[in-house]
Amino acid sequence: MSDADTLTPRKLLRFTQLRWLVRIIRHPSAILLLVQLAGLLLYPFIEQTRPARALLGAFGVVVLGLAISMVRRTPGRAWISLSIAVPAVALNVIDMIMDVPLLRPWWAALEAVFYFYAAGCLISYMLADRHATTDELFAAGATFTLLAWAFTFVFVLCQTLQPGCFSAAVNPQAPRTWTELLFLSFALLSSTGIGDVIPITVHTRAVAALEMFVGLMYVALVVSRLIGLSVAPLQRDRR
Repeated sequence: MSDADTLTPRKLLRFTQLRWLVRIIRHPSAILLLVQLAGLLLYPFIEQTRPARALLGAFGVVVLGLAISMVRRTPGRAWISLSIAVPAVALNVIDMIMDVPLLRPWWAALEAVFYFYAAGCLISYMLADRHATTDELFAAGATFTLLAWAFTFVFVLCQTLQPGCFSAAVNPQAPRTWTELLFLSFALLSSTGIGDVIPITVHTRAVAALEMFVGLMYVALVVSRLIGLSVAPLQRDRR
C-alpha cells in the first residue's frame, strides 16, 4: 500500500493546501497580476461613495504589500519600497478621514514613484536571467499593470495640480474618476488608442506621449526578450 493510499481526508486537504502555498511562493508575480486585474473590475463599484474610498484604500494597501514582496525578490531594496509606500498610505488615510485636498498631490506623487520603482525592479529581475522562467512570464504582465497604475497616479497628480486638464464625452468639465484615468493609462500604454478621455493641456499631453513611448519600449525590449528566451530552448531541442 502506497503512502498516498494511507492519507486521511484531513491530511490530503493539508497536503493540497501546502502544495498551493508552495506554488504561490514560487510564483508571487502571478498573485500580484491577479490582484491588479481584479482591481480593474472592483474599482468601478466602490469609487463613487465615501465609505467605498476606505475599501479602495485597503485594496491599494494589499497591492502595495504584494508589490513590496515582489521587490524583495528583485535587485531592488525592500526598505526603499517601504519608505515610499508607508508615507503614501498614511497621506491617503489622512486625506480620506480628514478630507485635506493639499495632501492629494503628495499622495499621488508618492504612489507614482512607488509603482515606477517596483516596475523598474521587476524589469531588472526579468532582464537579469538568461532563461525565461514561469514566474518571469507572469512578472511581464504584473510589470505592465504596475506601469499602468504608476501613470494613472501621474494623471491624478496632473489633475490635482491643473484642474480641467482632462476632458471626456460625458461631463467634459468634470474631474475624471480613477477608473477613467486608469482606462486612459491602459489605452496609452498598450498603444490601442485613447478612448473618450482626452488630455487637453500641453503638460498632460506630454505625459501621455511619454507613456506611449514607455509602453512601446517595454514591449519591444522586455517582452520580446522573454519571448525569445522562451522559444530558444524549443529551437535547440528540434536540432
